[in-house]
Amino acid sequence: MFGIPVLGVAHDVLLTLADALAPLLGTGSVAGAVVVFTACVRLVIVPLGYAQARAEVARARLAPQVRRLRARHAEDPQRLARELAALHRQSGTSMFAGILPALAGLPFLFLTYRLFSGDRALLEHTLAGAPLGMHPVAGLGGPHTLVLVGLSALLAGVAYVQHRAAAAVPHAPALVRWMPFGTVLTAAFVPLAAGLYLLTSTAWTTVERPLLRGLATRRADRVVPGH
Repeated sequence: MFGIPVLGVAHDVLLTLADALAPLLGTGSVAGAVVVFTACVRLVIVPLGYAQARAEVARARLAPQVRRLRARHAEDPQRLARELAALHRQSGTSMFAGILPALAGLPFLFLTYRLFSGDRALLEHTLAGAPLGMHPVAGLGGPHTLVLVGLSALLAGVAYVQHRAAAAVPHAPALVRWMPFGTVLTAAFVPLAAGLYLLTSTAWTTVERPLLRGLATRRADRVVPGH
């Protein structure tokens, strides 16, 4: 997915950020650079997060019409699919808008994975003594268990908050409600730096989502349906 030039640029960006953070973070400067890098990625994809918030607000407001369509066309799945697609087009949103931020973030997660799987200049750096290239599953039971378990616990805590928020949205699909816990499982099999990326990104989402949903709700209240 990523060629050598992209990896080289990402390597230089991380080390430049680490140099800037070194006076504050010392040996943890590269870990701090991963956090800053993740925050920059999330800033870039804020418009996609807003599209997701609009989709959530639209789904909640369209729920009564969706229920009526499902009851009316329960025996005709193709007709139901067409009617649901038309309803979402009319409302100005997409049934798939909710997954856009996650999809947009995947390439950057993979980039972090690649960098901390083979870049020797980065692998020598640590987070609280634990090598950033270490896979939590491989490191459990060793001297860095506390750091690895701590990261997993933080990810699980953020996932639980996201799960509760998703469960509060009317008619939220079960997959959407339980998807946040997938980050905990993913982090167990990727380098520690990639787990740090996941923690930063999911924590950002937890704070960002209610803010953007509030903006989307106020916008929807001002827009006259059909105009």
